[in-house]
Amino acid sequence: MLNDKLSKEELEYWEGWQQERDPEAGDYLVERYMPLVDYVIQRFMISLPKTVDKDDIRSLAYGGLLDAFDKFNLERDLKFETYAAWRIKGAIIDGLRHNDWLPRSVREKVKKIEKAYAVLEQENNHSVTDAEVSKFLGITKAELNKTVSDAALSTMISMDENPYEDNNQIGKYNIVGNGEAGSPERRLYERTIKEALGAAIGRLPEKEKIVVSLCYFEDLKLTEIAEVLGVSVSRVSQLHSKAILRLHSATLSVHEYY
Repeated sequence: MLNDKLSKEELEYWEGWQQERDPEAGDYLVERYMPLVDYVIQRFMISLPKTVDKDDIRSLAYGGLLDAFDKFNLERDLKFETYAAWRIKGAIIDGLRHNDWLPRSVREKVKKIEKAYAVLEQENNHSVTDAEVSKFLGITKAELNKTVSDAALSTMISMDENPYEDNNQIGKYNIVGNGEAGSPERRLYERTIKEALGAAIGRLPEKEKIVVSLCYFEDLKLTEIAEVLGVSVSRVSQLHSKAILRLHSATLSVHEYY
């Protein structure tokens, strides 16, 4: 049965593209879903360093959209927007990983910061402060903040990797696309990760928790979050970066176990 979430007209364009590569159908679909590309890019810009060109990200995202057009299965009960958003995000992450834009020295610092969050928060059972992390690592708060800002996207990329990654697909994005339940081990892994992240979100400092909530649950833009909190956009970006690092540190033990 064809996807009943699409209108009859749109189904005709889909069939025209997937069966005959009809140029008119392709143009229609691109125009129809380009706002989705813009949406995903806007979400990524929260964590991108200034050295990354937005046009490069747009090119990667557009490639992800075209890939989604080719691989979307009309027979499955899945909204195209859901599937395409993961494919677009996956294409951006894959492109950034391939270009290896983050220096090794920064990666090393990020690992140390994540480890510090994991050790200190486990010992204290609460979210640790910048001062505590800086003291633990023997660095200044300025050095901590700079590393956090430089490496936020690297942390996002590593969060999207899992031990059940399909060699022919992009991390967890194949989970959305294949519609299969997966092995018991995989389901257990995913449930454990969700539980770890849920607990970690609950422990976030108040402002970081608000940023995560407004960004990922309320879909607010960076500038809108800044207005809500009454702070600068750069401050919101910094809060977001620290929250991502804390959340990733909370999953380290799960990744190590699996």
